[in-house]
Amino acid sequence: MTGHGSSLFPDMVLASASPRREALLRGLGWRFRVVPPAVEESILEDGDPREQARRLAEAKADSVFASQRSSLVVAADTIVVLGAMILGKPDHPGDAFRMLRLLSGKTHKVITGVAVRWGDKSASAIEETLVTFRDLTDRQIGAYLSGNESGDKAGAYAIQGWGSLLVRSIRGCYFNVVGLPLFTLSRLLEGMGIPLEDQWGERV
Repeated sequence: MTGHGSSLFPDMVLASASPRREALLRGLGWRFRVVPPAVEESILEDGDPREQARRLAEAKADSVFASQRSSLVVAADTIVVLGAMILGKPDHPGDAFRMLRLLSGKTHKVITGVAVRWGDKSASAIEETLVTFRDLTDRQIGAYLSGNESGDKAGAYAIQGWGSLLVRSIRGCYFNVVGLPLFTLSRLLEGMGIPLEDQWGERV
């Protein structure tokens, strides 16, 4: 696996149905297939959110790796945490409104677990970013929800879409808030024996 843009870069599978994670990897010029995992994303309200994110990412990677054993499998799971409260994906528009009302004017954590499986190797890591929201009125929240980008997102917002106007500041990895911390993934791949210089290049 040597040489810039090497064709020996392993066959990769993204174990996620998230178009945002897919877009981030496409932006790197990587060739990969998408195989959504068969894993129920159950969140325990009183569990450690960091370990829950790691556990779910590992479960997703294992689920897909079972049928893709010759490929490098990448999986991730993102959780939004406000104080001691875990905010998953909203069940309906009213739930999304509730989450955004809670996040208004406050700082929350976005935690993503990333897991990689390749051959007999497996590794995982956790990334955490602090996000501060602007103060929002009910009317502003309703206007944001009219854009229909809240449904499948932890915390009911998308920082790369209309949600960018909700965010006053972030501290940490921006890509983590999108759903896949690329630096963390890169370090995991290095640990798998894929050096940084082999992670660059056109592979599309």
